[in-house]
Amino acid sequence: MDAKARNCLLQHREALERDIKTSYIMDHMISNGVLTLSEEEKVKNEPTQCQRAALLIKMILKKDNYAYISFYNALLHEGYKDLAALLHGGLPVVSSSNSKDSVAGITSYVRTVLCEGGVPQRPVVFVMRKKLVNAVQQKLFKLNGEPGWVTIYGMAGCGKSVLAAEAVRDHSLLEVCFPGGVHWVSIGKQDKSGLLMKLQNLCARLDQDESFSQRLPLNIEEAKDRLRILMLRKHPRSLLILDDIWDPWVLKAFDNQCQILLTTRDKSVTDSVMGPKYVIPVESGLGKEKGLEILSLFVNMKKADLPEQAHSIIKECKGSPLVVSLIGALLRDFPNRWDYYLRQLQNKQFKRIKKSSSYDYEALDEAMSISVEMLREDIKDYYTDLSILQKDVKVPTKVLCILWDMETEEVEDILQEFVNKSLLFCDRNGKSFLYYLHDLQVDFLTEKNRSQLQDLHKKMITQFQRHHRLHTLSPDQEDCMYWYNFLAYHMASANMHKELCALMFSLDWIKAKTELVGPAHLIHEFVEYRHILDEKDGTVCENFQEFLSLNGHLLGRQPFPNIVQLGLCELETSEVYRQAKLQAKQEVDNGMLYLEWINKKNIKNLSRLVVRPHTDAVYHACFSEDGQRIASCGADKTLQVFKAETGEKLLEIKAHEDEVLCCAFSADDRFIATCSVDKKVKIWNSVTGELVQSYDEHSEQVNCCHFTNNSNHLLLATGSSDYFLKLWDLNQKECRNTMFGHTNSVSHCRFSPDDKLLASCSADGTLKLWDVKSANERKSINVKQFFLNSEESQEDMEVMVKCCSWSADGASLVVAAKNKVLLFNIHTGGLLAEIHTGHHSTIQYCDFSPSNHLAVVALSQYCVELWNMDSCLKVADCRGHLSWVHCAMFSPDGSSFLTSSDDETIRLWETKKVCKNSAIVLKQEIDVVFQENEVMVLAVDNIRRLQVINGKTGQIDYLTEAQVSCCCLSPHLQYLAFGSDDGAIQVLELLNNRLFQSRTRHKNTVRHIQFTTDGKNVISSSDDSAIQVWNWQSEETVSLQAHQETVKDFRLLKNSRLLSWSFDGTVKVWNIITGRIEKDFVCHQDTVLSCDISPDATKFSSTSADKTAKIWSFDLLSPLHELRGHKGCVRCSAFSVDSTLLATGDDNGEIRIWNVSNGELLHSCAPVLVEGGAATHGGWVTDLRFSPDGKMLVSAGGYLKWWNVDSGKSIQTFYTNGTNLKKIHVSPDFKTYVTVDNLGILYVLKILE
Repeated sequence: MDAKARNCLLQHREALERDIKTSYIMDHMISNGVLTLSEEEKVKNEPTQCQRAALLIKMILKKDNYAYISFYNALLHEGYKDLAALLHGGLPVVSSSNSKDSVAGITSYVRTVLCEGGVPQRPVVFVMRKKLVNAVQQKLFKLNGEPGWVTIYGMAGCGKSVLAAEAVRDHSLLEVCFPGGVHWVSIGKQDKSGLLMKLQNLCARLDQDESFSQRLPLNIEEAKDRLRILMLRKHPRSLLILDDIWDPWVLKAFDNQCQILLTTRDKSVTDSVMGPKYVIPVESGLGKEKGLEILSLFVNMKKADLPEQAHSIIKECKGSPLVVSLIGALLRDFPNRWDYYLRQLQNKQFKRIKKSSSYDYEALDEAMSISVEMLREDIKDYYTDLSILQKDVKVPTKVLCILWDMETEEVEDILQEFVNKSLLFCDRNGKSFLYYLHDLQVDFLTEKNRSQLQDLHKKMITQFQRHHRLHTLSPDQEDCMYWYNFLAYHMASANMHKELCALMFSLDWIKAKTELVGPAHLIHEFVEYRHILDEKDGTVCENFQEFLSLNGHLLGRQPFPNIVQLGLCELETSEVYRQAKLQAKQEVDNGMLYLEWINKKNIKNLSRLVVRPHTDAVYHACFSEDGQRIASCGADKTLQVFKAETGEKLLEIKAHEDEVLCCAFSADDRFIATCSVDKKVKIWNSVTGELVQSYDEHSEQVNCCHFTNNSNHLLLATGSSDYFLKLWDLNQKECRNTMFGHTNSVSHCRFSPDDKLLASCSADGTLKLWDVKSANERKSINVKQFFLNSEESQEDMEVMVKCCSWSADGASLVVAAKNKVLLFNIHTGGLLAEIHTGHHSTIQYCDFSPSNHLAVVALSQYCVELWNMDSCLKVADCRGHLSWVHCAMFSPDGSSFLTSSDDETIRLWETKKVCKNSAIVLKQEIDVVFQENEVMVLAVDNIRRLQVINGKTGQIDYLTEAQVSCCCLSPHLQYLAFGSDDGAIQVLELLNNRLFQSRTRHKNTVRHIQFTTDGKNVISSSDDSAIQVWNWQSEETVSLQAHQETVKDFRLLKNSRLLSWSFDGTVKVWNIITGRIEKDFVCHQDTVLSCDISPDATKFSSTSADKTAKIWSFDLLSPLHELRGHKGCVRCSAFSVDSTLLATGDDNGEIRIWNVSNGELLHSCAPVLVEGGAATHGGWVTDLRFSPDGKMLVSAGGYLKWWNVDSGKSIQTFYTNGTNLKKIHVSPDFKTYVTVDNLGILYVLKILE
């Protein structure tokens, strides 16, 4: 053992002996082969823990360096991080070549780790740059197991990627620093959808057993979060290698407490991220000796024997490893051409590739041209064909087999020639090969063959069409992913507009592609090729783009939705609906089930103005104080100012060197502030666009800025990822105050209406209030506590508080985090209201109206909502954006609001118009009567109006306004009854609007109400324990009182009998004429949640919170069968029409089908778990109904599902806009279904025939 390691162990021996438990540590050391079983036995025989530890350390001191490293890793693995830290300084550096089982100095362990992590193999000719490799390794050791960034930077073609791969080809580095493995990701120049695809692929690679999620993340924010969890929980202490980073914003997706090694041409890319940073510059060229070494290896000569021309060639190549390799590969084939290639390099004047970068491409152009010229004539054209490949894309052999109409072996032979000449690179992927070009080679080929590109793309499409039909592409085919990702690109580049439109406007293509990669890439293609698609039909293009945008949260998510069923929910004027209807009709003939939403209303486009001032995502937009102008900023690094009325552009300023995250008008409208990822805050003259001030005191990106509301003394507040808030006086050069207190990035800040307080919110899960005058913290509200589950601790949970906004009176603050909007009293810190948006997306922004109690909420899932903060009811849905919405802000008078989005647009909405046109929000307590061909729905809306809705025509008859809590229709639609919050019962005669009121009231809110079959009596139950039977014509009332707790519900039986069940665990049978109990069943220890009566009237079922269901005979007081097996509360049950089957549904989304006669389980309709453990029903199963023939079952929960009773398999799913369906009303013929979701939307669905 090294003296340093030995001394370190001796120095900390006492602390180790005192604290460690040896048994688990020895398990690790035995599995590493550094401790024997007999040694373990000796340690175990010691009487005390301290003595066992002492003997183990004594043994380690007699062993080698590997024993020390194994002991160190065991301490880390068993949670002794503090003790491991003591030993870290003594870690010996073990040369990989000393290790057993090594090939070329690389152990089998290293080979396995790098192969699993996708690290590229060494190039054909490899020269070790030991000094640089050691520098990279030293920086990686410095990370010390903590998150941080090691950057290798240098010019294109200088060998950065080879260096990164070589640095991790070291046994001790991997074992000591990265026992969790290494994961290589080739990034390159990317847009957002391209980055999302890279992240999706990485998440899939890290979660191959799908233990964390069965669906791909749908946006970058979600992917970042998934990656963080996977790296933390499944791959702790692993290294992520990001190859070829171009843009700082890309790194933000990986900025989540990982250890990262990256290669880049721009060393400033890490300025936008947090944590320790180490940089290794790679000189632009190889030294002369290294260059000669590469040449000597290619031509198989000793360096000393190389001819004089070799020295001149290295000089002409400017030391580029890529260029030297190209020339070396040529000389290997033609060893007598030293003079010829040198002359070519010296004399030939090649056309420079016109690029925006400052790198010297000339030597590469020359080397590439010579290399291509020297290819055999019969394979030159094949290399030209590679001009259509995109940068950073690895192409499977199979794609080129199709392009060239050849067998795999023939193609691989040709490509190997290119690889040997360094004209192409190869990666092994399992059994198959992937080929790719260096991006400089792509530039060269594109420039050289520009005139042929269209024809080459056309050839690719023609060959694809010969070999594949779209619907026959299957995910297990080697080339499948390539076609899904790049078919549209090749069609557009080939100018094949007709074919591109046919592809993009095809539901089959959308279904297949979204199931593989989610909707983001498709939406990107609709934006990218909009100019082509609009030529065919702009409306059709919009239909498809909107369909993808509005269903983005479902598409690409497991279980995959039926895209035809989703299409049937579109407006009947939509091309998507037309295609879906055609497909559905064909499939219905083959026995498939589809549903038409027959009462869907036209969703009007409610936005008043749509402007596209930016060329990339719009992160923020705001009104001027006079409401006449709008300022906006975004990912294109500009600030734009335009007229609010017309959208006419007034100013365009290149404001920052990186993305601009926020902008704000001053109270007097003279100034606009901007803040950016470049860490700067700038103040601009809002009329001339001149720069007034620039501040750069923040050390990380600045996320938000806001001016005081009073123009007499202007102050600006800014919040940053450096955890600080700063106050700036525009008359001073430096910041006035810095506010300390947040423990994570500050995401948003706002001054109170009177400017006395500043509110700020942060990724640390808190909302803080600061005194503006003193800059002291006044109050801190822990928002995180409102998201805790019973199992979670505050430390484990991350809640980013995104946004805050003051009420007009300054007494309360609305706050957005995750998918909740919370309203706090600023004086007490108490929670006044809570709104759960019920979406799968997160809230990006919220703003309180200055003139009323409305809040506008922007969601990542493309939609914007208006909520009434008094009633906690949603007032309006604003659909129109085609991508993530980042910001939503009211105008100063509240009459309108704006929204900005990733789709590069800003939309203006009129508040009144939006509220007026939005569909009426219904309460979920409805009653439905199916009469001949009619569907009549009785419902209460959000403004307490009682209404009868014709389910087919949508006609609404408003009846009366009352504090209605529940309602029902009489069997022949002559009367309706309703209960109120104050316990009153009323009956309304529909013909003449006569109202009858019960003299006897319930003590509490009425929960359930029903007419008897003759319509003469109304039965009701309430939060008290009594049931009332009211003959509303004779005004007699019978009270049924015996339950000890609240009655859950009741059901009418024949012969004036009633079945009721309660929280007290009992079920009772009553005579409603006499008011007496005839049967009293003690059914469950816990609440009885539901009962159903068999159609033959001999039995009933009971289900309970005790996770059981029971089948009872009305003649016996003990159950016929107790049905066990559910893992959650059993919430509902239903008998089949022939009384032979019983279905039960629980809170985990599981449905079980039982044989009634013997109580046996026939089928389990098990939930498909998706991310976060949400089940098939998004939670509870709340209602069940059998078809008359007993072959089908419909269930309600998060949405509606139809099941095959014989197989237990799902037949169809109907996704409602909202969730948490309480009940499903089904017509006697099982063809019409009615329900209301938690957003108050009514669904009348009919089976398509």
